[in-house]
Amino acid sequence: MEIRAMAQEEQKYTYRQSMQIQGQTGSIGYLRGDFGSRGNEFYTTWNDHREQLKTEGFQAEFDGVINALCSEEYGLLASRSKMSSFAGNYPDSAFLGNCGTEYGFRVDTGEHAYLIRCNPVKGDYNFYCFCYVAKWLDSHMEKARQGIRFIDPHYNELFRIPDGGKILVTSGWGEKNERVCRFIDEYHSEIGSNLYHICEFAERMKQSGATYEPVQAEPQKSKNKER
Repeated sequence: MEIRAMAQEEQKYTYRQSMQIQGQTGSIGYLRGDFGSRGNEFYTTWNDHREQLKTEGFQAEFDGVINALCSEEYGLLASRSKMSSFAGNYPDSAFLGNCGTEYGFRVDTGEHAYLIRCNPVKGDYNFYCFCYVAKWLDSHMEKARQGIRFIDPHYNELFRIPDGGKILVTSGWGEKNERVCRFIDEYHSEIGSNLYHICEFAERMKQSGATYEPVQAEPQKSKNKER
């Protein structure tokens, strides 16, 4: 198997996705675990996404991947201290996640891709391993690189934002809300918690008197901890 630091575009797939994105990326499920109070225990919980993809072959391979990551050869999932040491050897793996500085790795076996988000902090879940059909995940990410289109009711393109970017929606009475947007395909996207066709969203905004604009992403900063 091959292991590397996750690319930035892969980081968002180490969190729960909508059922629509789970289906398009071939998300099989994820394993959540922690190392206990002493830092060298191993408590895990498995959550299914698409049970039909959890074949006997996948389960045998997955067990092999987790056992390898717990071994002396890798050590990523061996203990909290060894996880921290492993992450220190991959400074590019650090990113600002929901729990502060986290570390992301991708393991490829050919048919499957395993995206692992690590947080070597006592008291939190220490890792999440999301399991995907590799060609489905990579195909979806390749399409998502075109960005999410926003148009007016006359089908004129107004702007594009990257997958996972935000827009600012200002209601007809001046209330402002930021909404995270996710790419589904060229004509559909998730805006907040809702799925829209690009025409449907433009029409709804017009009817309600709302406006929408991109939120400028903050520049990436170094998130590496001193070790």
